[in-house]
Amino acid sequence: MIYDDVVIGAGHNGLTAAAYLARAGRRVLVLEAADHVGGAAVSAQAFPGVDARLSRYSYLVSLLPRQVMADLDLDVRLIRRRYSSFTPVPSDPSRGLLVDHGDPAATAAGFEALTGGRAEYAAWQDFYGRVQHLAEQVFPTVLEPLRTEADLAARVGDDALWEALVRRPLGEVLEQTFGDDTVRGVVATDALIGTFADLRGEDLRQNVCFLYHLIGGGTGDWDVPVGGMGAVTDGLARAAAKAGAEILTGTRVLAVDPNGEVTWEGGSARGRTVHAACAPAVLNRLLDATGAAPVATEAEPEGAQLKVNMLLSRLPRLRDSSVDPAGAFAGTFHINEGYGQLQESWAAAGAGRVPQLPPCEIYCHSLSDRSILGPDLAATDAQTLTLFGLHLPARLFRGTAEEHDAVKDLALARTLESLNSVLAEPIQDVLLRDGDGAYCLEARTPVELDADLGLPGGNIFHRSLQWPWAEEEAEVGTWGVETRHPNVRVAGAGARRGGGVSGIPGHNSAQSVLTG
Repeated sequence: MIYDDVVIGAGHNGLTAAAYLARAGRRVLVLEAADHVGGAAVSAQAFPGVDARLSRYSYLVSLLPRQVMADLDLDVRLIRRRYSSFTPVPSDPSRGLLVDHGDPAATAAGFEALTGGRAEYAAWQDFYGRVQHLAEQVFPTVLEPLRTEADLAARVGDDALWEALVRRPLGEVLEQTFGDDTVRGVVATDALIGTFADLRGEDLRQNVCFLYHLIGGGTGDWDVPVGGMGAVTDGLARAAAKAGAEILTGTRVLAVDPNGEVTWEGGSARGRTVHAACAPAVLNRLLDATGAAPVATEAEPEGAQLKVNMLLSRLPRLRDSSVDPAGAFAGTFHINEGYGQLQESWAAAGAGRVPQLPPCEIYCHSLSDRSILGPDLAATDAQTLTLFGLHLPARLFRGTAEEHDAVKDLALARTLESLNSVLAEPIQDVLLRDGDGAYCLEARTPVELDADLGLPGGNIFHRSLQWPWAEEEAEVGTWGVETRHPNVRVAGAGARRGGGVSGIPGHNSAQSVLTG
């Protein structure tokens, strides 16, 4: 069977590519190994006998351009969070910093109470005001052919900020900009989500991650998808199918020939273009099966997070009794993420040890959107809780199944201890029980995310993030999805300008064909 396009993977990027291509009148086939679409962007009943559909893996939306939603007529509603973050002071969790977009005066007062003056809040406003201007200039370019760094720097027009974020280790910049350890940590965490890095590292991987977390939508806001992440990919699947794309689930691709021949158990098809919405490392294995050269990628991608889903009977009480838990948990709740703690935990994990109090952050979807809970559960005080643990790289969990499970148990126990250190009661006291009587708590290590989703080393970005501009002359004017094989594209998070739930690589892979 001959198609115009064969798409490997029915995650959000594969479905985005398929929808654009099919709407252009092309014959499109999508192949997905799982028995459902969505990849990492799914809603699922995680706990037996409990009527709640959690965003099991990815959970917030920032990088999905409104243009993609409009182009594909996506029926997806996003809720803007009023509260940006709450951060208990690591040395004294009875005090904390609440950043409230709805009440700047209260936020300013919180900074003053924390730091004893007004200078830190003024530095915060100046820094983020300049970063927002950068985001407004950079984000619109992600759906265009790649520009040079010089072009984007000129577009931003703030040479000092560009130098700080693109040329110098982020840690140095934060140390010079902010004086308070807690405030430095609040800023620094955006550089470490899914990225195992030294904040002062010369490779600047932390800077690249920081940039992606702050440019989404031109504002850097992370929004709540009503119905969970599954609502996003279900909408994309409907758009692709309505346009005529053929989607086959339960179909694991075994080999890809650069001429477009794609083989799976029991069948094959030829596409004039193959759009690989899987990780580049997975694409390499498929190419290797036909003796073809691999696409360029890092040798061993590695994730660095422990992902924990929980369901609570109610929100726990805080040690800081002046803050309403509904406000603290509605944004991003930072736990033991002081600047010094982040660096100490990175050093411990780099030396092969699980950090004593792993830094982590949590978020409560159900405070913004009760639709993910069944009617009976929604009528109670029940809440979901998503925890993302930092500086827990895949290397810690390598080994036999028994060794993996032992380290996982230790990492989870210490992570819950870290969480409990800022609460006025143990989180275990408010965990609901599932239909089997077990705690409603699900934890996944990077090794398990690799097995679950095909994320190499559990890397949620498929590989290390790349700057969103051309780094070589040959890339200028390309879409950042092309490979050494003219008929093969990288259409997933491993493309340049990939990472996050964005649809950007899927859009760009389709455009590389439609505008070529």
